Amino acid sequence: MHFSAGHRLHSPEYDDEKNRAVFGACSNPSGHGHNYELEVTVEGEIDPETGYVLDVKRLRDLVNDRVVAEMDHANLNVDVPWLQGVNPTAENLAVQIWYRLTGRLDGARLVSVKLWETERNHVEYCGE
Repeated sequence: MHFSAGHRLHSPEYDDEKNRAVFGACSNPSGHGHNYELEVTVEGEIDPETGYVLDVKRLRDLVNDRVVAEMDHANLNVDVPWLQGVNPTAENLAVQIWYRLTGRLDGARLVSVKLWETERNHVEYCGE
């Protein structure tokens, strides 16, 4: 799935100079945006009646409802309640997306959340 969102990387514990040193241009107060790509991997037993581990439409709807609908065209620093107080790095976003999905997969197990911020920059979170 994909979504577009804006964000600013910064720590409120750092002054402007240290934020620029740590996060570079990504700490610009006016922010910047990305066209994110999201991949969610699940595993489990195949249901002998359906042949599914988890109905792909059910997974797509869940990811859309719990993640994409709230993040798409949002300012991740202020518009998404479950990201409040989280510095929206790709790493932190993948972890928070994991928490939004885990335990809601109709018996399937969440294996990984991969998030591409750009075509060259992506992260993968596989739980603790």
